[in-house]
Amino acid sequence: MTDLWRVVLDTNVYVAAFLSKSSTSPTNEILDRWEAGEFVLLFTDAILEEVAETFDAKDIEREITLKLITSLRGAAERVEVSEIPPVVIADPDDDVILAYAVNGGADVLVTYDPHLLDLGAEYRGVRIVEALPFLWALRGDESSPSMQRMEP
Repeated sequence: MTDLWRVVLDTNVYVAAFLSKSSTSPTNEILDRWEAGEFVLLFTDAILEEVAETFDAKDIEREITLKLITSLRGAAERVEVSEIPPVVIADPDDDVILAYAVNGGADVLVTYDPHLLDLGAEYRGVRIVEALPFLWALRGDESSPSMQRMEP
């Protein structure tokens, strides 16, 4: 058996999943695949707070928010972040995501945030990709250009 990818999902990935009108959206499928045990999902308390605040701002039902947070606390791996070095000059709030990805030994950071994507394909050993290329890699789809030859 191969090791599972250790993955950080940015807040915007959760938002995309819960605002999607399609149950077959890439972000929904990623969450379904996490629930099926296809990868290890990492979180930190700061990301849970950001998810809750963002869901509230987007008028996502409070019950949905609580269910997601409960699910993450129960089945995802919590990462402590004690030091957050400044990296993303254009949006320092993104630094916490990078810090917990690195501290948690993440293989992949999935995001739609242009500030994080502008860092390039990788930051300190963590691949940075959008949801669809990550999903293709999870599926084993050979057409995934940004995840080619990536092994967990």
